[in-house]
Amino acid sequence: MPEPTAPPTEFIRAYEKATNSHDITQLIPLIAPEAVYWFSDGSHRGREAVLSAIAETFATIRDEVYRIDDLEWIAHSDDHAVCRYRFTWTGTIDGQPRSGNGRGTNVLVNNAGTWQMLHEHLSA
Repeated sequence: MPEPTAPPTEFIRAYEKATNSHDITQLIPLIAPEAVYWFSDGSHRGREAVLSAIAETFATIRDEVYRIDDLEWIAHSDDHAVCRYRFTWTGTIDGQPRSGNGRGTNVLVNNAGTWQMLHEHLSA
């Protein structure tokens, strides 16, 4: 029996880098069309709604630096992968330095050989 697919850690690091670019176009290919994101301020269904919510965050938090730490793969196969982690962010809101942290859970799907984010749940 072949070894299971290695956890797609490289995808998560690319996602983190794309997020820190603050360029929404870099995130488009990383998010599945049917994605659902749950954030503290609401739920977003479909790639366009997710991208809109992320763009709003980019507009609100200037110079944001988003970090994913303590990444742990809890399930993975050739088609799906699930991870949990801790995240931190720093940036400027209304001219004032701000920061936050929380926990995240992501579900990835392999679409035609390319990992994409199917679900993200972030909480404080």
